[in-house]
Amino acid sequence: MDQHVAGSDQSFLLQRAQPAMVGLIDGSLSTLAPIFAVALATHQPHYAFFAGLATALGAGVSMAFSEGLSDTGDETGRGNPYLRGSITGAGTFLGGALHTLPFLLPNLQVALVVAIIVIAFELLALSWIRWRFFNTGFVRSLASIMLGGVIIVGISAALGGAAG
Repeated sequence: MDQHVAGSDQSFLLQRAQPAMVGLIDGSLSTLAPIFAVALATHQPHYAFFAGLATALGAGVSMAFSEGLSDTGDETGRGNPYLRGSITGAGTFLGGALHTLPFLLPNLQVALVVAIIVIAFELLALSWIRWRFFNTGFVRSLASIMLGGVIIVGISAALGGAAG
C-alpha cells in the first residue's frame, strides 16, 4: 500500500505538479521583459498590457507544444503528453497574465507599482509550491526565482529606458 501511495505521489509530481510549475515559472519570468520594456519605452500602460497579453498567450501556446512534444510519456512515466502540454501551457499563460493585468490601469506609475506587488506575490507562491511539492528550501527557492526575475527586469528596464 505504501509503495502504491509513493507511486501515486510520484505520478502526480511528474504528470501534474512539475508541468504546472514549469509553466508558472516560465510565464512569470518570460513576460517580464516585454511588459517592462514596452512600459518604460512608451510610458503607455495599455501598450504594456497588450505586449504582456500577447507574450502570455504566445508563450502559453509555445510551452504547451514544447511540453507535449518533448516525449510521449511512455518511457519516462510523465503521462499523457496532451494533458502535460495543456497544464504547462495554462500555467505559462496564467503566470504571465497575472502581472499583465495591472497595466489596464491608466496611470503608468500606479500600474508599475501594482505589477511589482503582483510579481512579489507570484514569486512567493512559486517558492511555496517548490517547497511544498519538491522538497526544496523556501528561501533557496525564493532566491533562485528572484534572481531570474531581477536579471530579466534589469535587462528589460535598460532596453526600455534606452528606447524611451
